[in-house]
Amino acid sequence: MHRPLESRTASLVPKVTIKAGHVRPVWAGHPWVYAQAIDHIEGGATAGDEVDVVDPRGQWLGRGLYSPETAIPVRLFTRRKDQTFNKALIVERLTAALIRRKALGLPSERTNAFRWVNGEGDDLPGLIVDRFGETVVVQLTTTGLKQREQVVFDCIESLVRPSCIIDRSSPRLAQTEKIGTTRGIVRGGVDLSSISFRERAFEFGIPLELSQKTGYYLDQRSLRGRIEQMSKGRSVFDVCCYVGSFALGAARGGATKVTGVDSSLIALEVAAQTASRNGLSSSIRYEHNDAFEALKHAGRSGGYDIVVCDPPKLAPSRTSRDRAQPYMRKMAAAGCQAVTPGGYLVLCSCSAALGLPELTRALALGARDVNVLPRVLERWFQGPDHPVLAPFPEGLYLSAVIAEISPLV
Repeated sequence: MHRPLESRTASLVPKVTIKAGHVRPVWAGHPWVYAQAIDHIEGGATAGDEVDVVDPRGQWLGRGLYSPETAIPVRLFTRRKDQTFNKALIVERLTAALIRRKALGLPSERTNAFRWVNGEGDDLPGLIVDRFGETVVVQLTTTGLKQREQVVFDCIESLVRPSCIIDRSSPRLAQTEKIGTTRGIVRGGVDLSSISFRERAFEFGIPLELSQKTGYYLDQRSLRGRIEQMSKGRSVFDVCCYVGSFALGAARGGATKVTGVDSSLIALEVAAQTASRNGLSSSIRYEHNDAFEALKHAGRSGGYDIVVCDPPKLAPSRTSRDRAQPYMRKMAAAGCQAVTPGGYLVLCSCSAALGLPELTRALALGARDVNVLPRVLERWFQGPDHPVLAPFPEGLYLSAVIAEISPLV
């Protein structure tokens, strides 16, 4: 049986010693201790325990929560010896994250959906919290957070009094961490069937059965606004459109023609309902199709001035990167063929393992495969409500480029 949480004194906290040669990233502020960096563990640490992390000379580096048998056994939550992962700390970090969003102007009259807690970026590794109006959606991604979930829910309720809390923890991560999942409504919301919110003055209603990420892609808000700015007088093709947020912006921005494509029928139904709710149903055509087939057809039919390719996560880990790169190259090639000469391809990756360098290389190679020249004009990343610690590049998981596609010179 696991020992009660918060029952150990500081002197009894298990200790993780890092190997020589692996100290510098942690010393510089990186919050992860990888399995290959660990020399030995003392004190009988079990899953979910707090552990102290020290260098080979015994110098204290920080304290984290322990996840044995994973690639990242320790995620540091503090660099202070007097802090423990208790209710007071959770409330303090949740409050700081709310203040951080308020400084960004969130929530606002136009947008009441935003990321409240972005894991390591808000000093709460293993915890994702998104607010959708009066609803809060949570993802618990480590053993330590799962063991403390009721405390987390209590803290959320004490700070914002939501009408409902929903657990949308990833089954894949739960399997990796060897923890159970309780996906679904965990507090309130007895009769809730959909999540209602506003983004950039658009009204959304997302059914609970649509469960990508926390139900909606909040991280692309800034890029959606940019595409809206670019769309006036242009035709726009939104590939892997999910509920059609890029298409909505393009239509409102004055696009002459807007098409949204997705392989999910329910996502397209929601997209059509959302367009109707916002008075744009006559401005957008939706198509149920495979992304590559749709891009090929678009290319044969004359193409679009702006093509947005925003596929699901292709490389959830470094080991899957080699498989993801050929896919992104193929998508870049198909996207280039669907763009009118001098038009724009917007190519996105939501995988940290397939970041900006890999994305740009896939674009370059894909464009060369179809004999066009891509010229990158803009580079975009996740929005400011998804902060990233400077010494933690893995936190920058979303990358996008806007490239002008021209004939070879």
